[in-house]
Amino acid sequence: MALQVAEQMCDYLLDGAVRNAINMPSITAEEAPKLAPFVRLAEQLGSFAGQLTETGIEGVKLEYAGAVAEMNVQALTAAALTGLLTPLLQTVNMVSAPILAKDRGIKVEEIRREKQGAYETYIRLTVVTERQERSVAGTVFADGKPRIIQVKGINMEAELGEHMLYITNEDKPGFIGHLGMELGDSGVNIATFNLGRLAPGADAICLVEIDNDVSADVMARLEAVSHVKQVKTLRF
Repeated sequence: MALQVAEQMCDYLLDGAVRNAINMPSITAEEAPKLAPFVRLAEQLGSFAGQLTETGIEGVKLEYAGAVAEMNVQALTAAALTGLLTPLLQTVNMVSAPILAKDRGIKVEEIRREKQGAYETYIRLTVVTERQERSVAGTVFADGKPRIIQVKGINMEAELGEHMLYITNEDKPGFIGHLGMELGDSGVNIATFNLGRLAPGADAICLVEIDNDVSADVMARLEAVSHVKQVKTLRF
């Protein structure tokens, strides 16, 4: 048994393989490299939704479409739940997350689909709370990096960095200039800037990667920018 434990630890540390774990999905050495970027994507989607959720979570729906639907989705679901619950509970991992979700009465649903839409494969996570449903979808590109491709039904493409600003706004002229001016005047450098909208003049979402976190004073000024409805800081 001691030899088996040592071998299994080596398999995990060298290849990412998980064998004979009691509370964690098994992952073979062959599937670990393919699974790894999607585990990261699932955790980021969960973290994205978890940081924006302000009321009690009643359910989580995970939709796996295309090639990812043929993978070990149990491991991906555990990663998504880890990301989702970490902002609330801090000490969560892929072993404890499914158990904690069950203990809190959170209903978890997994759906596998064939390829749909423009992307070969994607994961969509939907969180059901007391007040609303919020969804976020993402995929992994050829470079192996996760990307956000849709937020609340609004199509956009964004890579998540360590420090992000999530902004919901009305799609009106002057918003981008005013926002950039406020960030510049506050000494906040923009790394990437990503936009999406439902329709011209309708609701829009802005995801901005910045080099450092921002203070409460800066957040207050951003909230006062014309056409802004909500501003939140996100960390990944």
